[in-house]
Amino acid sequence: MSDFDVTELGSTALIRARTLMAQLRNKESGCPWDVAQDYKSIGRYTIEEAYEVVQAIENEDMAELKDELGDLLLQVLFYAQMAQEDGYFDLDDVANGLVEKMVRRHPHVFGNISVADADAQTLAWEEQKASERAQAGDSVSALDGVALGLPALLRAQKLQKRAARVGFDWPDIAPVIDKLKEEADEIAEAKSNSNPAHIAEEVGDFLFAAVNMARHLGVDAEDALRAANKKFTRRFTHVETHAGETLSEMTLDDMETLWQDAKRIEKL
Repeated sequence: MSDFDVTELGSTALIRARTLMAQLRNKESGCPWDVAQDYKSIGRYTIEEAYEVVQAIENEDMAELKDELGDLLLQVLFYAQMAQEDGYFDLDDVANGLVEKMVRRHPHVFGNISVADADAQTLAWEEQKASERAQAGDSVSALDGVALGLPALLRAQKLQKRAARVGFDWPDIAPVIDKLKEEADEIAEAKSNSNPAHIAEEVGDFLFAAVNMARHLGVDAEDALRAANKKFTRRFTHVETHAGETLSEMTLDDMETLWQDAKRIEKL
């Protein structure tokens, strides 16, 4: 059993946190679960914690947000500690690299360049990132740097924005809506042929086209779908609460009546 005492750690909160992680990873006196982890095994927890941060924000719960940010910070500490053990880098390297990158990508703040607004800054940011990739010898596709691990909806949106910046885009919303209708027709056609793989492909094309329509309308597709999920949950819960019996025993018409009632109440 370790005699580790968190109250006796360094003078700053970050020092305490990184020392805590080092102790958790101590092969002789640390936590067996923490010691057994590696970069890949921690990955799914990192994604979960990031989503829980977003959930706390949506809940407008600052106490929850503080707690979830701590959990997300733990992921950073975990990776940095493992990398330090392997001789790659440590937490200071991570922090210093972040500062250098932010200074480099914000010449309008730390240099003598001016930007007109947030949109201009976003464009300058992406141009700087592309320049850095080119200097590093990486390929220079307009789609470089769009992470494979992003949620599919968000990645589709980013891929489309990247392509649009080099002119690969429709000039207005009309052909985008036509494309969405075309993809819906192709789903129906694929279904008539009873080919599961083809159906899945066409559904994917439809979703990609829907994201493109949202982008042309200035709507963040990820945020819009998250809001739709929340709305569905709220209305379905109303149906459950007022059913008076198990839903499986109700007719669809009765459930629809309660659903419309939920919509009416929201509009009051």
